[in-house]
Parts: sequence; C-alpha cells; structure tokens
Amino acid sequence: MATQTATQTAIIYPESDGQPMPDGEYQFPIHANAFTTLRAHFEESPDVRVNGNTFLYYVDGNPNIFVSPDCYVATGLSLEQQENINRNNTYRLWEVGKPPAFVMEIASESTKSNDLTGKRDLYAELGIAEYWRYDETGGDFYGDPLVGERLVDGEYERLPLREDEDGRVWARSAALNLDLYWDNGELRFWDPVAERWLLKHREERAGRLAAEERADQEQAGRLAEQAARPSRRIPHSRTPSPAPPTARRITAARNPRPKISWLLCCRSSVSAA
Repeated sequence: MATQTATQTAIIYPESDGQPMPDGEYQFPIHANAFTTLRAHFEESPDVRVNGNTFLYYVDGNPNIFVSPDCYVATGLSLEQQENINRNNTYRLWEVGKPPAFVMEIASESTKSNDLTGKRDLYAELGIAEYWRYDETGGDFYGDPLVGERLVDGEYERLPLREDEDGRVWARSAALNLDLYWDNGELRFWDPVAERWLLKHREERAGRLAAEERADQEQAGRLAEQAARPSRRIPHSRTPSPAPPTARRITAARNPRPKISWLLCCRSSVSAA
C-alpha cells in the first residue's frame, strides 16, 4: 500500500502538451467570446466554474489520457473542489468527484470529425449532462449551425432547435439556464430570467467606458456649478468685545479711584471756626 501511494504521488499530470490549439487562429476569437461572456455572467456564483482549452483527466494514474474541451462549465462545486482545480491547474475527475455540467466544442476543419464521434461518445461516458456544438459557418462543418444535446440514460438526445423569422437559430440550456443563439455567424447568450442579452467582452468594455465618461462629465458639471455660486461672507462685528473679568480687575487695581475722607473734611471745618 505504501509503495502504491508513493507511486501515485510521483505521477505528474501536465498542464499542457506543448502543442498549439488546432485551428487556433480560427477558433480563438469564438472561444474567447464564449469564455469571457459566460465567466462574466457567473462571476457572482462561487459554485460555478467556467474554463476551456485546459486538460480534463479522467483516468486515475494515467496522465496520457485526457480531453480538452473548447469550453466547459462546472456547477455545484464546493470551495474545496474549486481549490483542487486551482491547485492542480487541471481538472482531475476522480479528485473533483463530478464532471462539468456543460461542454461546448467549436467547429473547425481539423476537429469536426472527432467532435461528432469520439468526443461525443467520451462526454456521454463521463456523464457530462449537456454537449453543445457551435458552427460559425452555419453548418459547413457540423451540418447544423448549433446543436445542443442532453444526456438521457447514458445517451445524448438532441434538444429542440428553434429558428426565428430573422434566421436566428437557438435552443435552451437547462444546465446554464440560458438560451444559446447562432445569430448570423455570432454566438450569443440570452438570459430568460433577466430578459436581456449577455454582453460580449467588447460590448461590456464599451459600456463600462461609457459609464465612466458619464460619471466624469457629471462630476465636472457639479464642480462647475459649485464654482459659479457666489461665496457667502460672514460680516465682522464692529462692536469691540468686552474685556474678560480678569482684565477688568487688573485695570481697576492699577488705576484706583480717589477717595475723600468725610471725617477729614469735618475736622477741617471745625478748625477754621
């Protein structure tokens, strides 16, 4: 038992294989949009983790077997589970104790075949509740612009896909409680509870800069208004303040009033008589 534990401890699970992301120039903007949008949405949810293009190991003791989803969302994580992923910088399924609830793959020429077959079967085997595929081209790689599948009794079943009059295609993710849209080649997320679109990174940044500019303008207006107001001066009283009691006593001692002795005046009158 001690030898087995020492051997397991010595196993290293790499954070990267040193290889570039397949079709990285094509996939990266789409991945970055999905990753940053979802991470901002779940920022106030400490039990949710959004990540992607990181290694998910699923066989204890074998660092050569892993999968790297383009984007995943794990829900219902405890603080200990979050710290485990942070510490390892990888997702070790046997240590975390549960798979992600949502995985999305982004279509490209070199990945389309594996996304439709090998990865799909693997994600079902790992117990990932929802598997989504997004094709920016509208279906050249996957045959559909957007596909969401839900795991039912170990098999994936397609989620109902709707198409609006303007050509937008969408479906609802129960795992995220969001609607995912293919919108003329763009991946968008709709929050049905708040009834609003999730802002993409550039939209969120533009909104933040606009809010900061409005705040600066309002502050400048308040300062200008204060500067334009006439200053109110308190007039000084011309009546001198009375001297304090101590000062009056000192003045009286230095300048005593002259006293006339009534008895002396009487004596002088008698002598004259």
